[in-house]
Amino acid sequence: MHKREIFNSDHELFRSNARRFFREELEPNIDRWEQEGVVPRDFWEKAGSHGFHCCGIPEQYGGPGADFLYNMVLSEEVGYAIGGASVGFSVSSDIVSYYLLHNGSEEQKLHWLPKMVSGEAIAAIGMTEPGCGSDLKAVRTSALRDGDEYVINGQKTFITNGQNCDFVLLACSTDPNAGSKGISLIIVEADRAGFERGRNLDKIGQKAADTSEMFFSDVRVPVSNLLGQEGRGFVVLMNELPRERITIACRAFAEAQRAYEMTVEYVKQRKAFGKQIFEFQNTQFKLAEMKTSLAVGWAYLDQCLQKINQGALTAEEGAMAKLWSTETGNKLVDDCLQFFGGYGYMREYPISRLFVDSRVRRIYGGSSEIMKLVISRSI
Repeated sequence: MHKREIFNSDHELFRSNARRFFREELEPNIDRWEQEGVVPRDFWEKAGSHGFHCCGIPEQYGGPGADFLYNMVLSEEVGYAIGGASVGFSVSSDIVSYYLLHNGSEEQKLHWLPKMVSGEAIAAIGMTEPGCGSDLKAVRTSALRDGDEYVINGQKTFITNGQNCDFVLLACSTDPNAGSKGISLIIVEADRAGFERGRNLDKIGQKAADTSEMFFSDVRVPVSNLLGQEGRGFVVLMNELPRERITIACRAFAEAQRAYEMTVEYVKQRKAFGKQIFEFQNTQFKLAEMKTSLAVGWAYLDQCLQKINQGALTAEEGAMAKLWSTETGNKLVDDCLQFFGGYGYMREYPISRLFVDSRVRRIYGGSSEIMKLVISRSI
């Protein structure tokens, strides 16, 4: 990877430590974890002991108080690692922790954030429902006030960390007649009566990720579990989504970077028709195109990261970053797999795992079609 000016020497030292950690603790175990369908909790705790959760959380809540770029270094290194797509750190560290930090009560922050930093507590976010994928305004899971409690009924699906999570930050309708202004965010602990984890979903990729259904049947939580103000959940979601989309974009491009580097190594070793595959002009031209696409993509992502640090990233910029990085990243990984020929289709070759794991980047966090909708509104 070319040198990126946005990161300083401390960021790069952190990157080296993270890359070594995932190489030693994740990659040798990913086959077993895929068979089990879950990344074990002790891996989360081990990562926490190395400072790999919630890098931007202030010291008063148990975090290191680092800038958001450390989160992105970690997100990229998870993407760069073979099997890293199954690791749900980002949902907990880059998304839910910031929802809490920016909108939570002092009591909520003091209770949850230190445990999330250590890896003792794992968070999920419950947005998607079976009947409404990207249409958050159509949320049907209800949370109706009853005295000092909310009574929650409904269903969620495609929830990352669904089997492991200690709590889910749930998007609910607290006023069914108010549309987006009736959506609220409520913390639901996993040990609440009436909360049930559904099956661990069988996916084509990310097979060690515990992506789950969730069911809520008369789940009672105290009103103090409300995050921020009632009816302001949609606004909070919209404010935080650009950060989530940059996280996905960086991870998608890290996967493409790893695929490119593996491919360069492979074509310099593999021979066909009496010479290295790399010696064919077609190979050199395709790799030149890939290298250029990667350099251009990283340059735009770094511009966006700079704006996140300044609190200036717009919704359309986040959408453009996700749209271009995931679409381009998928194409790059696909082109890389082609160089491996039949071996690229074999599961024992890491390029095949990257291919199936990365495909969902164009869907979750808002599909490519939703990204185009967001961008077109700014034209």
